[in-house]
Amino acid sequence: MSEKKKKDKVRKVRPELLKGFRDTSPPQQAARQAMLYTIGETLERFGFLPLQTPALERCEVLLGQEEGRDVFQFDGPDETRMALRFDLTVSLARYVAANPELPLPFKRYQFGNVWRIDKPGPGRYREFMQFDLDIVGSNSILADAEVMAGIVSVLQALGIENYRLSFSSRKILTGLLESSEIDSGKIAGTLRAIDKLHSIGLAETLKELDKGRVDKSGDKISGVGLSSSQIGAIESFLSAASEQLSSRGEIEDSLFETVKKTQTGKDGLEEIRGLKEALGHYGIRGSALVFDPTIVRGLGYYTGPVFETFLTDLPQIGSIFSGGRYDHLVSRFSGKKISGVGASVGVDRLLTALGQLGEATPDESICKVLVATMDPELMDSYVDIARELRQAGINTELYVGDSRSLSKQLRYGDRRGVKLAVIAGSNEIESGKLTIKNLAVGREKSAALKNREEWLRAGEIQVEIDRDQLVETILAGLRA
Repeated sequence: MSEKKKKDKVRKVRPELLKGFRDTSPPQQAARQAMLYTIGETLERFGFLPLQTPALERCEVLLGQEEGRDVFQFDGPDETRMALRFDLTVSLARYVAANPELPLPFKRYQFGNVWRIDKPGPGRYREFMQFDLDIVGSNSILADAEVMAGIVSVLQALGIENYRLSFSSRKILTGLLESSEIDSGKIAGTLRAIDKLHSIGLAETLKELDKGRVDKSGDKISGVGLSSSQIGAIESFLSAASEQLSSRGEIEDSLFETVKKTQTGKDGLEEIRGLKEALGHYGIRGSALVFDPTIVRGLGYYTGPVFETFLTDLPQIGSIFSGGRYDHLVSRFSGKKISGVGASVGVDRLLTALGQLGEATPDESICKVLVATMDPELMDSYVDIARELRQAGINTELYVGDSRSLSKQLRYGDRRGVKLAVIAGSNEIESGKLTIKNLAVGREKSAALKNREEWLRAGEIQVEIDRDQLVETILAGLRA
């Protein structure tokens, strides 16, 4: 069979993504990287240190906290059962336990992709990025306040002024469930169901606490199987708390009479008092800080204060920064009780919010300058121009495509969103001249003007300069 026929028989592969996964375009990634840099720089001022851990962990490391059905897992080399991390916190606990020489408290931030076998939906993916900050090795409520203060500082650094930091203690709802004599084996499922209150509403939450419900897509969600009296106690608590919150009233002490019947509930209320006082030292108070006893957080490892952050200008976005205290994660690996508290940023959700608020716009081009390369004989000069601009700190792209046509190269720069183009032919190089063309002005004028004649009469969009004025002219053009 001839080579041509073999090639014809090659089966084409469809360039489609796996369900629940997506690509991130260069403009989106550029905006994401800028946001991540701001978050990391802000947290470093608080003494948080950067850390990275592997995407893959042994199954027994990850699956001690979450059910295996929600985790991507498989058999790897050497017959090792492994899984993709579903969050960054479990790996942090493993890291701390494996490095006993770490000075405690250990303050770290980390960002990276995580994977969960969730049902894909609008804005919901099976792979997504998280950005975490944690303090491990402190029982002090000041550590919780420090994490929450870090959240507020990040929001301010990103230009966000209107937010609501809602907080509670996992122990308050746990105390309510214990006083209602709910089996310990059902408490985790009950808390996960209550965690959905703000997204699915009270009626659907109660169905999930009972025999189950059907979600919007028609899928059956298994119920926790509580008794009618147990569900009634939870309904009364959630309804009363939600009503007082919606009326912006103070949460009345009478709401916690049942909670106070257990030591767990009493401890939770004491935590709340201490946390409010500590946050006051940071100036975090008033309408920006809301005690909401319906906040629970779904992951099973939380044991104390929990919190979620909402943007009051974009309530439909949901929580963009959330977390809480966990007291038993590290002990799984070390046998020692080493407490921790942390928070996680919904990276893409926050980036979407910044775009809607006008605080972050995806940049069409990281490079702002294109050096055209029309004449192969002048390649040394073109490379020298690009090198000089790069050494001046200016992101510069040297055209390396196949076309030698200037119009096609400028069209390429236009599509890339480049602002300025440097043009030089043999006559210009010999005379020590360069032409700087403002592609951005050209785009604006061509969009506003009706025809080519108007465009040509609209004024100069390019200038000729002396070669030694290159950097100065480019910098001025980028600032304009």
